[in-house]
Amino acid sequence: MQASLQQELARIVGKDRVLASPEDLLCYSYDGTFVAYKPDVVVKPASTEQVARVLELACREGIPVHPRGAGTGLSGGSVPRGGGIALVMTAMNTIYEINPEDMLAVAGPGVITAGLHRAVEERGLFYPPDPGSAEFCTLGGNVAECAGGPRALKYGVTRDYILGLEVVLADGRVIHPGGRTVKNVTGYDLCRLFTGSEGTLGVITKITLRLIPKPQAVKTILAAFKDLVQTGEAVNAILSAGIIPRTLEIMDSVSITIVEQFSPCGLPREAAAVLLIETDGDREQAQREAERVVAVLKEVGAAEIRFAADAREAGDLWRARRAVSPAITRIKPTKISEDATVPRSRVPAMIRRLGQIREKYQIDLVIFGHAGDGNLHPNIACDRRDAGEMQRVEKAIAEIFQAALELGGTLSGEHGIGLLKAPFLMAELGEAGYQAMQDIKRSLDPKNILNPHKIFSE
Repeated sequence: MQASLQQELARIVGKDRVLASPEDLLCYSYDGTFVAYKPDVVVKPASTEQVARVLELACREGIPVHPRGAGTGLSGGSVPRGGGIALVMTAMNTIYEINPEDMLAVAGPGVITAGLHRAVEERGLFYPPDPGSAEFCTLGGNVAECAGGPRALKYGVTRDYILGLEVVLADGRVIHPGGRTVKNVTGYDLCRLFTGSEGTLGVITKITLRLIPKPQAVKTILAAFKDLVQTGEAVNAILSAGIIPRTLEIMDSVSITIVEQFSPCGLPREAAAVLLIETDGDREQAQREAERVVAVLKEVGAAEIRFAADAREAGDLWRARRAVSPAITRIKPTKISEDATVPRSRVPAMIRRLGQIREKYQIDLVIFGHAGDGNLHPNIACDRRDAGEMQRVEKAIAEIFQAALELGGTLSGEHGIGLLKAPFLMAELGEAGYQAMQDIKRSLDPKNILNPHKIFSE
């Protein structure tokens, strides 16, 4: 990038917010995947006006802009392939408002998700979306990827809590889709369009979120099974009984073993799989639904059923669940995280297919995730330096996606498409659907400067 353009960027955001040393470029070259591309410059805006002026410059000069939060994404969605500007939004981290009367919060894209959770819960309110990286990821990234998490089974994903957005378009214009009302059907639903758009249509600079009352009580249950497929069948049995738990998570035997080696939490090591289940609501409702869940678990033959005695024990169980992802890197250095999602009734079939793929390609495939909404996370531990293994892994990933689509599912439940899943997108959308999405992209970003190379395969 020309020195004159870097100087112009420095005049917009301040010299200390424009980084171009080799060390800085390396730090913003990767996300939560194994993919990495270095930007030409890193820019850290502190206001909407600064974002707009940066995009005006980029549009004028045809410079790629890659919006970025904390870099915890799992599809390569924020890595700056093609160089250009890594636009890091973490400095815009203000919670502007928490309004108990209107039951909403207004926050900047750089706010850490768990920080918002704590702030609203202090006011007796609740923001349900809880991605696994909640202690690190940002709200802007959550909106860009339409993040979910364990509580999505009962409460839905990020898009279900977006009331309004402030968005800077590719040419620097600022728009304000949505608002502060629960009902809003004025024109096209642009909030939904930008939510999950992975930074390819605009840069999100302010978010208005719907809140709900905080549940009074939560009950946590651990159930162990001797058979993995039977565990998936137990998921269907619970949901078919008319119970919608707050969470319904699955961990297979490999997950259990590596977590207990990584950070012992008291999981039953001899189990083929476990379910981690929570119910919530008022105290009577949480207890009543928990008892119904236990009755179903007994009917389907759970080998062990354990209630968390208190918040500390419940916390230990969740610590185990959240430790799965980092623990996988103890098997091999490269971790590939997928989130192919199927209809809930097809979870047992998907688990069976994943087992077959694991055996066929002789790979280290770990199964865990949000079984209650069909959003499994088959993770593959491998070594990218081993060409033979990576060839098997690539074939296995293609079969995982094929299995999900054949079972009526989708390529991604919450991680997005990014770079890694782009080659498979047309298989799900069809040529006409794929073309329609490209038409939208061209309409809002005719110079293709916003997060190029993402979503659409070349």
